[in-house]
Amino acid sequence: MKNMKKVGLSALAGSLVAFSANAVDMSVTGNAEVTYTTNGGTNDVTGNPFGSNNSIKFSGSGDVGFGTATVVRTINDGQGSAWLSAYTTLDMGAMGTLSHDSIGGGLVGTTANDDILPTAYEEVWNGVSGASVLGAASNDTIGYSNTVMGATFSLAQTKGGTGGTGDGGNDGEGVTSHGSDWHVSVPIPYLEGLTIAYGQHKTEFAIQTENDDTSSVGHILYDMGPMSIGYRHAEQQDGSNGSNGLNVEAYAIAFNLNDEMSVSLATQDTEYDVPSGTNVTETVDAVNASYTVGAASVRATFSESDNDAGQTGDTDEHMELSLVLSF
Repeated sequence: MKNMKKVGLSALAGSLVAFSANAVDMSVTGNAEVTYTTNGGTNDVTGNPFGSNNSIKFSGSGDVGFGTATVVRTINDGQGSAWLSAYTTLDMGAMGTLSHDSIGGGLVGTTANDDILPTAYEEVWNGVSGASVLGAASNDTIGYSNTVMGATFSLAQTKGGTGGTGDGGNDGEGVTSHGSDWHVSVPIPYLEGLTIAYGQHKTEFAIQTENDDTSSVGHILYDMGPMSIGYRHAEQQDGSNGSNGLNVEAYAIAFNLNDEMSVSLATQDTEYDVPSGTNVTETVDAVNASYTVGAASVRATFSESDNDAGQTGDTDEHMELSLVLSF
């Protein structure tokens, strides 16, 4: 029996050594960002306009026999030394890619594609409105993606709870809902530069009296040389009785002035569907610009909204200047 134990342990040790000998490519990257931000409008007051964020990204990948596994962890100090992202993927080639997004990766589904309009920096709604698209949150989300005949699709599933659940853990006790996404992006044949994308999300509740929350988002994108244009339509419906629905239409155009500088213009209308009253449309306009030299980028966004958050007469304004140094 003692000899059998020794043989078993020796075999296990040998397998562990063989596994650890697999080649792994490791890399460390990061950036340092300083921002100057002001807010204005009906309800906003600017405090200290200066902010900063430093992040370091650790990534490693290697062949595990039936695909290439990649592990990514990004440390971020902008939120008090928190994890900015943590996820793992397994690329199986033609069989597609499996993923587990523990925190903040935004890898698949409608979360990763809530607003993919062309922009020189931020989305049109940044700082003054929202994307108005539900999605499987980037917290312990299981995903799958693949590309077949040029069409890229992805699936996402989340069970709620908090991000970063440890192995063997069972977090989020009492969660009564789970979310699921699907999204597909298709380049149009014989029309080079034209892409159509569409996805849907559903949150299902265990409570019998609560209807599902749903949302959808679609894009039409066209690239022609240095110019890119896009159209976006989104809808969101809360399953609670008497709740508001949202209908969104947005347009954007971006232009690369040269290899270093780009600018973009965008506008978005969000109609707040009020069952017990009159619908209100929020209008958001934004201008974005970026200039990159080597590893340094200077970026700016200026945005404003009317009837902010569906409140008639309310306004909101946002201005952000950003300097990023990558290493």
